[in-house]
Amino acid sequence: MKEIGGYFGLDNLAGTEFYKDLIGLNTGRHALLYLLKARRITKLHIPYYLCDSVSRQLVKYGYEFEYYHVDQEFQPIFDEELAPGEYLYIVNFYGQITEEKTQALKQHYGQVILDHSQAFFQKPLPGVDTIYSCRKFFGVPDGSYLATDAILHETLEQDISKDRMKHILGRYEAPASEYYHDFHSNDGVLDETPLLAMSKLTRNLMGAIDYDKSCRIRNENYAYLEQQLGADNQMNLTKPEGAFAYPLLVEDGIPIRNKLAQQKIYIPLLWPNVLDDCPEDSIEYQYAANILPLPCDQRYNLEDMAYMVEMVKKQLM
Repeated sequence: MKEIGGYFGLDNLAGTEFYKDLIGLNTGRHALLYLLKARRITKLHIPYYLCDSVSRQLVKYGYEFEYYHVDQEFQPIFDEELAPGEYLYIVNFYGQITEEKTQALKQHYGQVILDHSQAFFQKPLPGVDTIYSCRKFFGVPDGSYLATDAILHETLEQDISKDRMKHILGRYEAPASEYYHDFHSNDGVLDETPLLAMSKLTRNLMGAIDYDKSCRIRNENYAYLEQQLGADNQMNLTKPEGAFAYPLLVEDGIPIRNKLAQQKIYIPLLWPNVLDDCPEDSIEYQYAANILPLPCDQRYNLEDMAYMVEMVKKQLM
């Protein structure tokens, strides 16, 4: 029986989800699991340059996989012919794989899955299975979207996110450093969750975001960083729509990160597992260690960008 009366909970927030017509799931790795099951995939080819959460997921559920290398533009170096049941898992690193490149990859390889965890605003192409992550772009505890015509003939229970909000709410009213442990713990909890439908709470929050504003601010901040740091950047970049971050390739990225952290500028070391798994002379190791993903998202304005540029340039001198 529905409860009537009592105290108020969170209201149904006004707005519309950016990907309201896609399949809403609890995490990006579970969106991949959905595809593995629905497509009856037997083997997946994944890049070395990738978070080990994907490989751990494949091991956990007994899927065969092999690694491949990427080139300087993050394109897969892969010349094998995919057998039935084999798929190529392609990550759109920093939104650098454009629609044109995606179409070429689909045409060349056929059986591909696009990971757009770092390209939320790049819409899926027809016939290309595409995975999106919510918490890589917005203040939500979990959630992913999946663009696919594959149907998983299972009834998915709905996730419950209320106990994963502490670090989100905490950072809204206090410094991030006070809640980093909770943020890290949340990752551990998500590792243990099964494949579930997106929670009611996350869907409500995703429906309240001003996506136009978020995308516009990201574009403006990214353009400013490119203008100020492009000459120092060892990468040739394509400007993405609503950028995940500005990837600044430097030498000695790890010590620069540490020095910036002392100024309360926190630049993540994405995928530290790559530093353990790949040789130092590999492009994967160099990118993992030396690309600084400078924040350029909707939390910040051009004044923030100017301060960050000043601090970064001090380290590059």
